[in-house]
Amino acid sequence: MARRYDCNEATDRATGLREAASAVRRGELVVLPTDTVYGVGADAFSGEAVADLLAAKGRGRNMPTPVLIGSPNTLHGLVTDFSEQAWELVDAYWPGALTLVARHQPSLQWNLGDTRGTVTIRMPLHPVAIELLTEVGPMAVSAANSAGHPVPEDCDAAQGMLGDSVSVYLDGGPTPGNVPSSIVDVTGKVPVLLREGALTAEELRKVVPDLEVAN
Repeated sequence: MARRYDCNEATDRATGLREAASAVRRGELVVLPTDTVYGVGADAFSGEAVADLLAAKGRGRNMPTPVLIGSPNTLHGLVTDFSEQAWELVDAYWPGALTLVARHQPSLQWNLGDTRGTVTIRMPLHPVAIELLTEVGPMAVSAANSAGHPVPEDCDAAQGMLGDSVSVYLDGGPTPGNVPSSIVDVTGKVPVLLREGALTAEELRKVVPDLEVAN
């Protein structure tokens, strides 16, 4: 039976975060608010938990699960060949609606899908998400919707789609909007904007002037 906690109430929030952290460590799924939409998350280093996440969404391995982290410092243990321009983007837009595609450390024991040696990674600008990520470490997190359905902007919508496949729901109220993060590939010499979302190419070029835009 799924448990739900109102994170706008201090006692419920503390209990919910504690229960969510325990659930993640047990390999279970949790739903959490972010600065874009609600996400469903699991321990990024548990292949079984990530498989459960994909199954709950009705999604295949051909669409790898992004990773959320609670601090830019966490990047040092996760990515390799991270350019100066990539760090400049992190400094300018994290926490926030910028997702980076980077090469992950070859030694990492995780299975996020068919990633071809890369990881899609972000630090969200939401206090509940950051607190949970700080407690449990990197989480595989995808929008908390079933395949083919709209992304959820509140906890009711997420719970209506995912139900008891999730152990803990952290209800932070409606999200600020449903505009997705912008995705920039930093695996090459020049950053490439793969998806324009909350941050436009014009905005990103204030930090990395040679940013290219994918066709």
